Order: sequence, then C-alpha cells, then structure tokens
Amino acid sequence: MKRLLPGLVVFLVLAALGLAQRRGGFGGGRGGWGGEGGWVSDATRTAREMPTHSTGTPLWTNPSGFEKDVFTFTRIRYSSAGGGYRRGGGNWLTDAPDSDLNLSYRLQQMTSLKVSPDGRFLSLTDPELSAYPWVYIVEPGRLAFTDEEVPLLRKYLLNGGFLMVDDFWGDSEWNNLEREMKRVFPDRGFTELPLNHPLYSCVFQIKAKGQVPNVHVGEASQYTGVTWEQNHDGDVQTVHHRAIHDDKGRMMVFAAHNTDNGDGWEREGEYEYFFKNFSEKISYPLGINVVFYAMTH
Repeated sequence: MKRLLPGLVVFLVLAALGLAQRRGGFGGGRGGWGGEGGWVSDATRTAREMPTHSTGTPLWTNPSGFEKDVFTFTRIRYSSAGGGYRRGGGNWLTDAPDSDLNLSYRLQQMTSLKVSPDGRFLSLTDPELSAYPWVYIVEPGRLAFTDEEVPLLRKYLLNGGFLMVDDFWGDSEWNNLEREMKRVFPDRGFTELPLNHPLYSCVFQIKAKGQVPNVHVGEASQYTGVTWEQNHDGDVQTVHHRAIHDDKGRMMVFAAHNTDNGDGWEREGEYEYFFKNFSEKISYPLGINVVFYAMTH
C-alpha cells in the first residue's frame, strides 16, 4: 500500500490539473485554456490565431480596403471567481475558435452581412471596445466583473452595444449572471422574450426555444432522449431566452440559458445527427437571428 500511495497521489494531481484545464483553469487571469489548442495567452487577439480543435474552420476574404466595414464576432475575455456561490461555469474561451469562425461564415453565407474572417478577443477595458457593436460571453457561471469593468460595460451597452450570453445551466449559474448584471444595471432586470418577438422572425422563423446540449449528450440523445446537462442544480430542462432593455425598449443583452449554442456552432462537422438536429435546426438559426436583429435595431 505504501508503494502505491506516491503513484496514486501523482495520478490524482495530474487528473485534477487535467480537469481544471478542460474546464477552463482555476480562475483569475485573462488567458484561457483553448481545448486541444492549448493555453491561449493574453496576447492572442483573434480566433484565427488558434488552431481548430474540431473539424476545421472555413476561410474567406472580403474586399481589400473594407476590413473594418464588417461584422466581427467579438468574444469577451473575463475573469472567473472560484468557490462561494459561483459554482459551475467554465472559461471565456469555451468552444473557440471553431464556434466563432463557423458562425461568422454562416452569417456571411446566409445574410447580407459582410463578416470578419478572423473574429476578435477583447477585454471590457480595451479602448477598442466601442468599435465592436456586438460582443459574446460564454459560460458565465463563474463570471466576475471587476470594479473597473462594471461602468465600462454599462456605458458600452447604453451607447448602443449588444451583449449575447450563452452556454450556462441551472439555478446557481443563472443567479451568478443575474447578480453580475445587477452590478452593471442596478435598476434593470431580465425579462423573458415571447416567441412573437421580432428577433425570432428577422431571418429564420423560430417557433420554439430549442435546447442544444454539448455534443456528447446530443449524440447520445438519439437513444436517451436527454438534451440537457445533468451535472447542475435546479431546473436544467427549460430553455430561457431573457433580455435587458434600455429606456427606449432597445435590447442590450440577450441571454440563452439551459442551452449550449456554441457547441452547435463549434461541432457542426463532427456528427451528422448532432448537426442535423442541433446545429442546423437550433444553434445557427438562433445565432444568426440574434446577430442580425442586434445589427439592424
């Protein structure tokens, strides 16, 4: 038994490190674990700089001289808090780069928008933030805005910016996002969007709030019927689309809860069942509608 203990300790430490890396590290910092692409440093500026860890991403170009006159999928770097009420949640890099670039390509393919082929990684304190009218935060279960970021995000959103939040599950992760957004807007709250809202018909006709699981749960769902992630607390089966509006009724924040649209964008080429039932039917129509609505309103 004594001979086995050192090896067991090493194994448990390595396993913990591997889990922490897969789930996005131990919090703090703005670098992130990019799946099979390895650690991504603060110096990484675009999704195109990361290697794919799915089936590859499309390449395209836009007319020379109009590089800035395009829509850019802009992913926000954020800090993660550990412990306490912030249970669950992952890393700001979850599903990158494939989700960012695949959705960008589909936007260019399916709408009149011209779209950046590179994407962008940005912090809320970056002076360039105001140049990007649409930003994305993934897995906010342990999201923790700094005191410096709170007024900057408020100013960005009130001045016309739009935030989409995606891929978080259960009560604790929702409560964390709601708590952080209350710091940004103490006098505003989330409201559930009805399906007759114009967002659901601006490009594709969306008639239900579909649930997208991660790719492994999604593939198994053809046998189990389960499309929700079960390692979370509270109700994980009901999909919510909630929004925060300004005083004129303009949508500033869109939060997709109990669903993982990013996996639908990221994993589109890996499994036919997952693509046909989740990427094609749910993730892409919703993502395209959210971007198109935000950019035209």
